[in-house]
Amino acid sequence: MEWTRLLVLALEPGETYAHPCGDAEWIVLPLSGACQVSVRDAGQGPGPGPGTPRGSGPAPGPGAGAYGFALRGRPGVFGGPTDFAYLPRDAHATVTSAAGGRFALAGARCERRLPARYGPAAGVPVELRGAGNCSRQVNNFAAADSFACDRLIAVEVLTPGGNWSSYPPHKHDEDRPGEESRLEEIYWFEIAPHGDTPGIGYQRVSPSPAGKTDILTEVRTGDAVLIPDGWHGPSIAAPGHDMYYLNVMAGPGRTREWLIRDHPDHGWIRATWPGAETDPRLPFPGAPFPEAEAPR
Repeated sequence: MEWTRLLVLALEPGETYAHPCGDAEWIVLPLSGACQVSVRDAGQGPGPGPGTPRGSGPAPGPGAGAYGFALRGRPGVFGGPTDFAYLPRDAHATVTSAAGGRFALAGARCERRLPARYGPAAGVPVELRGAGNCSRQVNNFAAADSFACDRLIAVEVLTPGGNWSSYPPHKHDEDRPGEESRLEEIYWFEIAPHGDTPGIGYQRVSPSPAGKTDILTEVRTGDAVLIPDGWHGPSIAAPGHDMYYLNVMAGPGRTREWLIRDHPDHGWIRATWPGAETDPRLPFPGAPFPEAEAPR
């Protein structure tokens, strides 16, 4: 992919991962477990140690340009939003987990260098979209209007088993000011098991006038689907298997915005949602949610 980046780390207890940011900005997002993130500017000495307070500014000792963030994380992706850390381009970072866990590094190639920052879980906007069996939950931790980045847009989508998500099919592969933004996208999946039965789901991407991507695939935990172009959706959660996916988006446009166009054959479904009931299984336990807005 030209603009988007994604790494998923499985760290053993006490293990440290060293991460050069290079030409991309990154967000460290706990999937399960807690971690300590240390980040320093290029040319600085070793980053702050594991005792640096959560969400702190410059750490004492290493000097200007060194920061430490203790992320409390969560038990798993269905346990509500998590706190996270933003890493600027051209920095060096380490991720250490005392008890072990899994952590996503979502990134985007960028030009501007923004400051390293802490994102609290309580500040993540939680949104319910759709209605009926098109209901899903979106944790907008790095949506274009909720957290400042140069190019990166990233959200989490949680879909109850049996529901259709990313529906109606939509696209964002052309630059149409005020109507559509050009963004490539990565979907990374985690599907809840049912007892000893592993979870499964399905993902569709169909060709658009701007590209030829054509995918119909079964997805399981740890699978990623790369979408440089095309109408994408639905993402289908098999009955009994809740679906999680992390969306990572970025593109060449200088305005960071998420503008989409619905597939002309399926966009009518949105007109059936006003006044319809949202799936009562939402929001997922652990996810705070304000008074519901109109489905969209």
